[in-house]
Amino acid sequence: MSYKAKIADMRSELRVMNKLIPDTMAGFGQLSKAAKDSPAISVKEKEYVALAIAVSQRCEPCINFHVEALMKCGATREELGDVLAMCIQMGGGPAVMYAAHALACWDELAQPAA
Repeated sequence: MSYKAKIADMRSELRVMNKLIPDTMAGFGQLSKAAKDSPAISVKEKEYVALAIAVSQRCEPCINFHVEALMKCGATREELGDVLAMCIQMGGGPAVMYAAHALACWDELAQPAA
């Protein structure tokens, strides 16, 4: 399955969950917004932190969403590589595997639309 399809499928699952537990999901949305609205560091830097945590926690859907967000923030593949190198340095073998997912997701999303 492509990363674009995985992202779309996860969004569909989240919409279903939003209907079941709207208050919880709204609360999570508010938490996310508050964390991103703080001006001390840029949203792009925050997304890199989130990606690193997603790699270390081995959450592929999180990796996909944060890679997509990073692209929207103007991140570069080279910056991504540096962050993934730190993930690997801190996380060892398991981080290598999930860092590879992040890079593959980036490369797929970076391809021009067919």
